[in-house]
Amino acid sequence: MPLVRAAARPLLASIFVAGGVETLRNPAPRVQAADKVVGPLVQRIEQLSSTEQVVKIDAAAKIVAGTLLALGRFPRLSATVLAASMVPTTLAGHRFWEESDPAKRAQQRLHFMKNASILGGLILAAVDTEGRPSLAWRARRAPDQIKRSAADLRSTTGDLAGTAAGLLGH
Repeated sequence: MPLVRAAARPLLASIFVAGGVETLRNPAPRVQAADKVVGPLVQRIEQLSSTEQVVKIDAAAKIVAGTLLALGRFPRLSATVLAASMVPTTLAGHRFWEESDPAKRAQQRLHFMKNASILGGLILAAVDTEGRPSLAWRARRAPDQIKRSAADLRSTTGDLAGTAAGLLGH
């Protein structure tokens, strides 16, 4: 793994691992904030028992995905999971539009924008193919490669048939 990725991935992942651990240790503050966003989801999905459960699941996902991203294991999937987690977390935790105090509003707006910036980094990590062609690129070129391979195979079998016929005296 190139030095830039080896340094950047753990730096990007660290906030998620640390935040996930802190949330599992003390979920109450985040549960209250998350209830505005997660509450309706909990009411609709019977497998979810409470906002606290969702907050803890989210924390565990951040710890696992953050650790994998930091280690360079499944980095695109890990970054995608973290990005998906980041949207509801930001909407729940930094509702600057609801703040009436200008100082608190400015602080919440700053945190909202910080999270949006981190989301941008996660999106870049999620699409980083490390210099290899993407699946979409390979899929677009597959028909042409199959045609070339088939033509090469026909040519090779034609050559072999001619050689075999010459050896057999025909």
